[in-house]
Amino acid sequence: MDSVAILSEDETPAGPYQAPASFSIKSWAEEDRPREKLLQKGRAALSDAELMAILLGSGTAKLSAVDVAKLILNAVQNDLNELARLSVKDLMRHKGIGEAKAITIIAALELGRRRKESAAAQRATITCSRDIYNLVRPNLQDLPHEEFWVVLLNRANVVMRKQPISTGGVAGTVADPKLIFKHALEQLASSVILVHNHPSGNRNPSAADIALTRKVKEAGKFLDLPVLDHLIYTDHGYYSFADEGIL
Repeated sequence: MDSVAILSEDETPAGPYQAPASFSIKSWAEEDRPREKLLQKGRAALSDAELMAILLGSGTAKLSAVDVAKLILNAVQNDLNELARLSVKDLMRHKGIGEAKAITIIAALELGRRRKESAAAQRATITCSRDIYNLVRPNLQDLPHEEFWVVLLNRANVVMRKQPISTGGVAGTVADPKLIFKHALEQLASSVILVHNHPSGNRNPSAADIALTRKVKEAGKFLDLPVLDHLIYTDHGYYSFADEGIL
């Protein structure tokens, strides 16, 4: 018996096979040929769906890559922030998306996130709570779980380092003051800022948040490492202990 080759949905058969003419890239309307459009008009001229189609490379037997991209974007209300929250399994629920294409989409979004992080980390100076929010956003945006970070500053309030302290679940994470000040002392920081996120979107501090803030603040006094603020991050805003006068 002749052997039969098993192809994944992201593979194309070798040999003389040709895709039906009606689904050939050359037969698509101009708006369905994103690569050519990018070359002719520049990247800014492409829609989100067209940019994603370039990542996908191909569609299905009945849908172009642009059509597949539009369906995925429609499922997240065309919100790229929501798209960035999806996992590989979430993306693979869409017709025409195999593991390889899902990984490609997630990798592209992660590169965009890291670009923001790199730009924000270039010797930023903290002058207000909004500066803190913008600084940590690339690290905490779209996270489905809580993380606790500390921002280390020099005497001029220039950021020396952003340091992750702990990772928890959806409901909370635990931060050890000893670990916080260990990093601060190693970097010879002059002050620290505490940051953690609330994946639920609720900006208000819990009783545990308030208790931890007070505990770390008191420890900082003995080490001459003042805690300047504690920021609760959400994707749509933040809560600053310093702004609210309860630090």
